[in-house]
Amino acid sequence: MKPWILLETAAVPGGGELSLWQHVRDFAIRMGRDGRNELMSSRAHGSEEALASRAYARRGQREHMAVLVGGLGMGFTTAAALRALPADGTITVAELVPAVVAWNRGLLAPLAGHPLADPRVCVYEGDVAALLRAHDGAYDVILLDVDNGPHALTAEANHWLYGQAGLQRAYRALRPGGVLAVWSATPHEPFTKRLAQVGFSTEVARVPAHGTRGARHVIWLAMKKPQEKPAL
Repeated sequence: MKPWILLETAAVPGGGELSLWQHVRDFAIRMGRDGRNELMSSRAHGSEEALASRAYARRGQREHMAVLVGGLGMGFTTAAALRALPADGTITVAELVPAVVAWNRGLLAPLAGHPLADPRVCVYEGDVAALLRAHDGAYDVILLDVDNGPHALTAEANHWLYGQAGLQRAYRALRPGGVLAVWSATPHEPFTKRLAQVGFSTEVARVPAHGTRGARHVIWLAMKKPQEKPAL
């Protein structure tokens, strides 16, 4: 049986290291060069695609639709968001690690169908938190797939994103009736409560990691009330 091969490593701003691995036609991105902590795999991406499709189902299509994707991963969420995006819509993908963007423009690009080559996609190489802080009422949909979820964090800086302050900024960044969708490897009831405290109407779904089978991941669908001013 052929082993997994370490292809490249990349430093994470603020600390830590990502590693890109290959096994025949399969790829994985993991924390550290020892390959023990797998963050994502090309073999299981059903829940990443569901993150986009379920958020779109709640928001509905509209003219000049603006979408923010936090966390590029292997491009599957962005590809799913593109499939239902109107021709005049735009997607901004925020990715903290420049090497992940390079991998998605190179070796990993065919996996999700070259989503970064679509002219409707703009890549921001930086923390998605910076975009949330900078824009009020800018997005119809925000898709967050950063780290392993609200309580399984590998980066200390992500505590803000999933905490009260970060969720308040996400609320402000959405247009009235907009949807925040958050991916997690496992459930976390305190996070559900935080979403409600900020003002979101929230649904929690368990979705298969791979099509209709495999481990089930969690997606929060948090809806901002229509025609309401941003929470202070």
